[in-house]
Amino acid sequence: MGAGTEPDGSSRSDEEWERFLRESVAGVADSPKEPSARARDVAKRLGAEPGRGMEGWRSYTPARRKRRTGWYVVGLLASLALLVVALAPGRIVNLFAGDDPDSPPLAAETARPAQAPPAEAAQRPTVEEPFRGSPAASWASGAAGITVPKAGAVGWMSAAEVERALARSRDFLVASGLDRGVLQGERPEKAIALINPHQKDVQDLLKTAFRTPSDKNDPLLLFSRFQPSRTRLVGDVVKTRGRLTYREGERGAFQVTADVTFVYPVTRADTGGDDDEIVRTIVRRELVLSWDDPDKVITEPGTFSIVSYKYDMTNGGCGAPTGYFTPPTGTDRRADEAGTEVDPYDRSAPVGRGESSGDECGRATRS
Repeated sequence: MGAGTEPDGSSRSDEEWERFLRESVAGVADSPKEPSARARDVAKRLGAEPGRGMEGWRSYTPARRKRRTGWYVVGLLASLALLVVALAPGRIVNLFAGDDPDSPPLAAETARPAQAPPAEAAQRPTVEEPFRGSPAASWASGAAGITVPKAGAVGWMSAAEVERALARSRDFLVASGLDRGVLQGERPEKAIALINPHQKDVQDLLKTAFRTPSDKNDPLLLFSRFQPSRTRLVGDVVKTRGRLTYREGERGAFQVTADVTFVYPVTRADTGGDDDEIVRTIVRRELVLSWDDPDKVITEPGTFSIVSYKYDMTNGGCGAPTGYFTPPTGTDRRADEAGTEVDPYDRSAPVGRGESSGDECGRATRS
């Protein structure tokens, strides 16, 4: 037989055998019949050449796949990033600017802070961002800013009863300081319904405060209200920060202390443009509520007695009591400039104003 002629009569050149062996390594060629001596020589020569043996092919393939997989991952991530930017470019800008409007609020307050919050960059509040330029911008909204502690048995109450009493104590704060109707001047019926109807001094206050408000009997001692003909709330959000604590009180009562700051953005009622002057009325309240043992104190189920009430207020008006906060705007601000300076966001010190204190109206060092 001539060169390249196999026993079965077929003829294969050196190049064909070389290609065949390469394809065999890759698993794409059909198995040949027993190779000739020439084929064995070609295989031996291929194995002797650097970088062309079967071991080299096996090591090359996975490395090639690894690089390809890496590029696929990079390409996929780049595509996803472009898609996010296309769908929400504003959020990407805010993310890198550190001013994401959807960023989580400040962690809940669980104890009295050691110091006032740091100063914010001076920024004018707007209708769209009424808390801009104040620490309240990072506070939680509404009831979410009032921290309720874990319940445990105290005095005459079981843990389950304590949990219900804490929830109703927060309900009072919501009904007295966050209810939209009450903020617009309505009588706070839901809040009043939670107060022990047999507590004479508080019931006397409620009978006269809304009809003929005075320093001693002023609804603002317990409730936040604005006169709708004079003041308009800006937006639907009131920022809050504070907490409830509890202990055993007199005669085994379950006693709750609430210390909460409310920030109300308002403007004049006769305006309605984007350039409205926005004022933030800031009220910090401290209430001590007693959930009394009905076997020892005359009370009604689901109601508490008020042990004490205090509040600090800035940008709420310093004139004679009207039963409403009267935020100063424009030239009216000058009337409030003679009051004692107070940082309304500083929760590290105790609340100063009391039931019958008649203290000076506080002048905010920042609002």
